[in-house]
Amino acid sequence: MTELTLAELAEQTGVPERTIRYYIARGLLPPPLRAGRAACYGPEHRQALERIRRLQAKGLTLAEIARRLAGEAPRDGLPKPSPWWSYPVAEDVVVWVRADAAPWRLKQVREALLDLAARLRTNQQEDENDLDAGD
Repeated sequence: MTELTLAELAEQTGVPERTIRYYIARGLLPPPLRAGRAACYGPEHRQALERIRRLQAKGLTLAEIARRLAGEAPRDGLPKPSPWWSYPVAEDVVVWVRADAAPWRLKQVREALLDLAARLRTNQQEDENDLDAGD
C-alpha cells in the first residue's frame, strides 16, 4: 500500500491541503491512517477526493455529496425544498436558477444570462427599427 503525506495527496489530487482537512472535519473523508506529524493517507483518500470532485462538477453541494458518500438513498415523498433566484433578462423573459448551486456554476449561469440579455436587447432593437422603417 502506498502511503502519502498530506502535501503529496494535495499535489496528486489538485485539492489544497486546507480543503482536505476541511473535508475530514466534515466527515467527507476518513481521518488519516496515522495521526499527528506522521499522518499519512492511502488510496481510499485519493479515490474519495476524486469522487467528491466528480460530484461537485455535477453541481452537487457538499451536503448532498456527504449524503451520497454515506450511502443514503434518495428520500421518499416530497423532495427537499430548494431556494431559487429569478433573473428577469428581458421585459417578457424570466429565468429561474437554483440558488444553492455551486459557486462556479452560478458564475457560469450569470455569464450566460448576461449574454442572453444582451442578445435579446439587440433583437428587440432590430425589431423596433424594422417597425419604424415600415412607417
